[in-house]
Formats: sequence, C-alpha cells, structure tokens
Amino acid sequence: MKPAAFTYHAPRSVDQAVALLASHGVSAKLLAGGQSLVPMMNLRLAQPLHVIDLNPIAGLDVIRLTGDHLEIGALTSHAALARAVPVRARCPILAAAAATIGHYAIRTRGTIGGSLAHADPAAQLSLIATLLDVELEARSPRGTRVIRAADFVTGVFTTTLAADELLTAVRVPCLGPREGWGFRMMSRRAGDFAIAAAAVTVTLDAAGRIDHLRVALGGVEPTPVTLGAMAFTQQGRLPDAAWIVALARGFAASCDPLDDPRVSTEYRLELAEVLVARALGDALERTRGGSA
Repeated sequence: MKPAAFTYHAPRSVDQAVALLASHGVSAKLLAGGQSLVPMMNLRLAQPLHVIDLNPIAGLDVIRLTGDHLEIGALTSHAALARAVPVRARCPILAAAAATIGHYAIRTRGTIGGSLAHADPAAQLSLIATLLDVELEARSPRGTRVIRAADFVTGVFTTTLAADELLTAVRVPCLGPREGWGFRMMSRRAGDFAIAAAAVTVTLDAAGRIDHLRVALGGVEPTPVTLGAMAFTQQGRLPDAAWIVALARGFAASCDPLDDPRVSTEYRLELAEVLVARALGDALERTRGGSA
C-alpha cells in the first residue's frame, strides 16, 4: 500500500512548525519517528493533506538533568532513552521500559513525544508517564502550556492536545535515592504491544514498612490506571508475600478491562494480577538493596 497524496513540510524551528499547524489545522499531521503514522498512512487509515516533519528542528532530542527532574525533548528516541546515562541513573524504570519497545530498528526511530501523543493504551511510555505523573510541554500560537500526564490521555488514541499544539518536551521526576522500581509486561511475541504491563515504585521507612508506593497498569483499560487513593492506605504496611498477593489481586479486580475478542477479560485480569505482583517483588528487592 501507498499513502494518499499529501504536501510535505520540513520546518526548521518550533515556531515554524506551530505556524504550519495553525495554518492547516486538522488536515495536518506531525511526523516524528513515523513508526505509527507511516503504517497508518500506507493503509489509508490516516490521510492527512499535509505532513509536517519535525526532524529538521534542532534541539528537540536533548536530555538534561535539571535538579530532581529530567527534561527530555519530544524527539528523543526510545533507543536514546534506554541508553542515556542520566535516565539510567536517575529514572531507571523509564530506561527499562523504553528498552522493551518494539524491535531495535523501531526504537531508533520512535520518539517519546510521538508515543505519548499517539496514546496507545498498551504503550510502555504512556504507562510510565502516568505512574510518575510527568509533565508535558505543548506549544501553540497561544503560547506554551504544561499538561500533567493524568490529564493528557483521555481515551484510546485520544489526548487533550489541540489540533494546533505541538508537544515539545517531557519533564520526568527522578526516582528517590531509596526508591525501588519494577516493570513487567507480557506480549504475544517479542516486539509486540503488551497485552498488559505493570509498573511500580516503592520506598520503605527505617522499619522496612511502606513509606511511599506507586503502582500503575497499562493495556488493561483505555488509559493507563494507577492505584490511586488505595496507595495511601498502604503506608505503614509490612510488604510481605501475603501483602503482595492481596494488593495485586485487589488492584486487578478493581479494573474495567478493554473489550477484546482476542484476549478474554478473565485472562487479562489474571495477567494483570501476576504482573503487578512480580513488579512489586522486583521493586521491593531493589529498594532493599538487591538487583532484581
């Protein structure tokens, strides 16, 4: 298959890209890594009249450590995320998740901005963004606005980005010095999107009890879901094997899974429970000084 005819634009600055978006509106699509857009265009599932290529714009693929946050340009590739020293050192769960995306050829082209804007419910980076409550920076003719991850994805392939907004950067909080993490996913084949995925961070107090806990699931509902208020009720709990089982089972049971004829509800929820339990175990081992 070949895409329908379109006009190609190659702006050299963010301002030029934003101006093109404002001019062409919903008839335009942004091209970052192209790992989702190009196949959709080839299948005629997307037929934009204008394609705006962001790759000529310098500076959108920079990773900076700023205090206790990582500033990541929207054109940063998955491969760069997976190998960047600041990411591996200060937010290793993000590096680990990025390393599982697709195959190597896909990781070298796919971008963090493209993945988040595409909003696939099974995407690893949407899951991590939700877990860590990252901030996303979007530019438009009206200026710059910052969007919390919790407010960004509204449904399957749907975000709060306006037609004239360009995602330029992602601000990711670093993990704490005693914060363990775990990331587990299951897919049919290596490189496929996840049937379900779980991500966890945890900090223990001096007595070895839960001090701070974050848990999120991806691929189960139309958007990634977090443990939410239930996480606060876990403070002070002793994280033994029985606690892991109970928390994983309770979280999975609270989900309203996607309707998918290829994957039964029962299987998806059972898989979610297992993945949460394993990610919790990994996070606890890391925060206790292990190397899960």
